[in-house]
Amino acid sequence: MGTWLENCIVMKVGVKQAADLKAMDSGGTSDPYVIVYLTSDMRKKYESKVYRKTLNPVFNETFTFQIPQAEMSESTLVMQIYDFNRFAKHDIIGEVRLPLGDFDLQHVIEQWQELTGTTEQERLGEICFSLRYIPSTSKLTVVILEAKKLKRMDSSGLSDPFVKVQLILNKKKWKKKKTGVKKSTLSPYFNEAFTFDVPFNQIQNIDLVISVWDHDKVTKNQQIGKVFLGCRATGNQLRHWSDMLANPRRPIAQWHNLQPVEEVDNALGLKSHFKLPLPGK
Repeated sequence: MGTWLENCIVMKVGVKQAADLKAMDSGGTSDPYVIVYLTSDMRKKYESKVYRKTLNPVFNETFTFQIPQAEMSESTLVMQIYDFNRFAKHDIIGEVRLPLGDFDLQHVIEQWQELTGTTEQERLGEICFSLRYIPSTSKLTVVILEAKKLKRMDSSGLSDPFVKVQLILNKKKWKKKKTGVKKSTLSPYFNEAFTFDVPFNQIQNIDLVISVWDHDKVTKNQQIGKVFLGCRATGNQLRHWSDMLANPRRPIAQWHNLQPVEEVDNALGLKSHFKLPLPGK
């Protein structure tokens, strides 16, 4: 259902339930949750709660979007159902795509939709790292453990990966460190720890950016993919960050899918730094 504002439509999307989902776990069940977004603004993604061990979850959750009228006819509503897994990547069960131009949003529309296969973006790889924060000492420790299934960047069909760990404070680049380079591998093992001083009163204002790069001696290094964690993150990244804050002094390890560089940079909305020319003497 949509409500008209000046040059904008407010649309409420209710995710009611799902039935007869594919069993993704060895026990013959799944731990489903739903991600909802519009193709016209992929930075804003909503996520439902996780429902444990069920193939027939009842969600009953509502999400609100504001859509510029000019984008209505080109925008598509996407609802993707994932299977939650704490120790591996979250597998997608299926999705529904609804072109908004096909619907009259001035009326409530309630209907079942068949899940289809996904048009997932190119796989960039996965990375596993642990986080630990100790409020009493203001120490944030990031341990880059390993990566796997990385995208091939070299003509040999391999890559020379290394990882950058960066802290961003109030949308400005703050501190960074990096691992060593692992030669000719798509499944590097790092096990390198980095510790940052982050006062407790700043922990809510930082973003942790983990980026995987391909080292190249001849040309410039290329980014393979990245993820960011923090209170502004969503999905698996927000869950990992929240688990760290809820368990001080205990390392929390988790796998993450690498995301496209442009997508993460847009979501971060980093403030640009300009070098202004000095006035002539």
